[in-house]
Amino acid sequence: MTSITPNLKTSKTGSTYYLKKDVFLYLLILPGILYYILFKYIPMFGIIIAFKDYQPFLGLEGIFTSDWVGFSHFKRFFASKFSWELIRNTFLISFYKLIWGFPVPVVFALLLNEVRNQYYKKLVQTISYLPHFLSTVIVCGMIRTLTSTDGGLVNAFITTLGYEPIYFLGDPRYFRSILVISDIWQGFGWGSIIYLAAMTGIDQSLYEAAEVDGAGWLKKMWHITLPGILPVMSIMLIFRVGGLLDAGFEQIFLLYSPQVYSVADVISTYVYREGLVGMKYSFTTAVNLFISVISLIMVLGSNYAAKKMGQEGIW
Repeated sequence: MTSITPNLKTSKTGSTYYLKKDVFLYLLILPGILYYILFKYIPMFGIIIAFKDYQPFLGLEGIFTSDWVGFSHFKRFFASKFSWELIRNTFLISFYKLIWGFPVPVVFALLLNEVRNQYYKKLVQTISYLPHFLSTVIVCGMIRTLTSTDGGLVNAFITTLGYEPIYFLGDPRYFRSILVISDIWQGFGWGSIIYLAAMTGIDQSLYEAAEVDGAGWLKKMWHITLPGILPVMSIMLIFRVGGLLDAGFEQIFLLYSPQVYSVADVISTYVYREGLVGMKYSFTTAVNLFISVISLIMVLGSNYAAKKMGQEGIW
């Protein structure tokens, strides 16, 4: 009697079959997996020092032998006179970047999608991508040069109008606006790529039907293109909301000064000064853990809200 038990060596439903079949794909993603394991997951064990009185000279052994202090570092942060100012600045800068920076790539992609001259379209795309490949150091250097009171282009224009030069980076009234504008300029072109890619997946027969009905380019954009990329927009918005407490450390660190601490000092710059400069590792680990927990709550909340509104979430 012939056995009907499947042979695992030849079965096309076993895990071994798919492992052998896609072995090169698994090898391709292996470096990425190892990167996250080594530099993201394993270091998470160090979170424990947020609840201990850890001293850097104790080394790795100090993580286990340091005195347990519970939530004292968290209480110390919230009792500090700087805590709420830091949280306020972080939220405000991130919120401004979100409400002004999130729509710009979408609008740019929508308008660029309507361009029919392919040469001009590719030229505009290339130019818009270029700032993304400039390092933050170069961009901040350009901002300092342009806004300098000693020969800066912006102040040169202001003085030709008969006004006194303005030290923009040292004035709390202008600093946040400079951060937001420069951040949008550097990222909107690169951020539009995912929306342009999503537009290629929209059924072209919808546009043809709309043309038959006499719809212009604006109505087609509003009723076809925008709803077509809405699922991608919701996912990108969830990611942006999850990073709301990440106001952009490098950009702020390279541009701010004590004159604008009242509006520019954020949690990440405070952690740098207290942790790396002041060597208060346990305290700053506690502050960073607080940021991570709030970010997780925001991601879960925004994903839940997106699902409730009928959009696709991250999971």
